Amino acid sequence: MTAPLLRLDRVSRSYGDREVLRAVTLDVAPGECVALTGDNGSGKSTLLRLASGRERPTSGRALFEGAPIDENDPVTRARVATVMDPGAHYPDLTVREHLMLVALAHGLGDAAESAVEAVLEEHHLAGHDRVLPTALSSGQTQSLLLAAAFVRPHDLLVLDEPEQRLDGGARRELAHRLAAHRDRGTAILLATHHDVLAAVADRVLTLDGGIPVAAEDGRW
Repeated sequence: MTAPLLRLDRVSRSYGDREVLRAVTLDVAPGECVALTGDNGSGKSTLLRLASGRERPTSGRALFEGAPIDENDPVTRARVATVMDPGAHYPDLTVREHLMLVALAHGLGDAAESAVEAVLEEHHLAGHDRVLPTALSSGQTQSLLLAAAFVRPHDLLVLDEPEQRLDGGARRELAHRLAAHRDRGTAILLATHHDVLAAVADRVLTLDGGIPVAAEDGRW
């Protein structure tokens, strides 16, 4: 068995008196994709925030390679890519400038330009590379966020409903892209409401009221 890259060990999260997650345990290994499903409010996004180091659990441990995960830690920033916030782009930079900044900030150097060209083509943004994000449609904005995650090196992808605002063709392309990254060794944890993405997962975990209520194995 491959050692897990991400380990959530009996994590719980409360906001005041409201318990959102209750003692959830989950491992994600390199080359493995785990999908979270469940109704809105079931705790999926909270679990992803703990998994990415954006928040700390009220109890339990969220670990990346055995160390507490913290989004402000340089190791986490270098190796964990996320798509969780619909406003996570620089409003004063063009699409190309935004992607170049992400690529250069993560050490691509001379390879940054070719990497940016590739994700612009893959995400159908090549014809919009000189515009500001405010000029994009909602689906194109989601494509920009995904392109920013894929343009940089990463060992773990944490994605919150990455299919939202994408049309059917773009969702299928995203599923193929995630499968390719999984097969190259990336660990992936995602929340989704769509079967085409859940089908990429090795395991599907269903949450209800912050508690895992069902799990199944699969592989696309």
